[in-house]
Amino acid sequence: MDNCLLVNHLTKAYGSLTVLDNWNLNIRRGQRLVLLGPSGAGKTTFLRLVAGLEMPSSGCIDSFNQKIGYVFQEPRLIPWRSVKNNLLFVKQNGDFSGILDRLRLTGFEDYLPSQLSGGMRQRVNLARALITQPDLLILDEAFSSLDLRVKASIMSDIYHLWRENPFTLIAVTHDLKEALYLADRIIILSPRPAHIMHDMKIDLGPERSLASPDLLGMESRLIDIMCNMQTEV
Repeated sequence: MDNCLLVNHLTKAYGSLTVLDNWNLNIRRGQRLVLLGPSGAGKTTFLRLVAGLEMPSSGCIDSFNQKIGYVFQEPRLIPWRSVKNNLLFVKQNGDFSGILDRLRLTGFEDYLPSQLSGGMRQRVNLARALITQPDLLILDEAFSSLDLRVKASIMSDIYHLWRENPFTLIAVTHDLKEALYLADRIIILSPRPAHIMHDMKIDLGPERSLASPDLLGMESRLIDIMCNMQTEV
């Protein structure tokens, strides 16, 4: 596969506080990468560096993406614009009806965000990121405020959209099942200043279930790794 991102000796500090310490990472195009680690380990900082919202203190990120879609934890929709116009604000003449259909939002084109449930607002948030047909989709704790049923439904939509058009995915979450459902690669980080402690390939096959024995077994393995890391610290 072609490279999507090359991370070389990346360090990010805020004054005397080092958050990311000398990261080296190669992310292939079409790969689905999830970052796991303790709070304050710099996961969101890395996403912001990838998106160009912040600059490294040293080292660099070489990005080979033309378009990046970013889905934040909170929807951040324009409250006075309809669902349709929230999408067209990002990409005029975009295929809003097609992406709303894929995310099961047909019929809600003219609704305001305040008229939607939390799960539906996050679907619109995702649709707004996907309407640009991004090479790279970034999910920053995108489902943490949703209940399990809604979360599972949206993750299934993302997975099937990826199978149709394999964009690169980089996600941050604290939910191990969510990480295993979305990822073909998981990176586990140390506490701040964050180092890459484990880099794991996740091979759970093309059809995934949050309750499958293989996924639950891999979840137990992740728990063991993260508990051992805490013991070492």
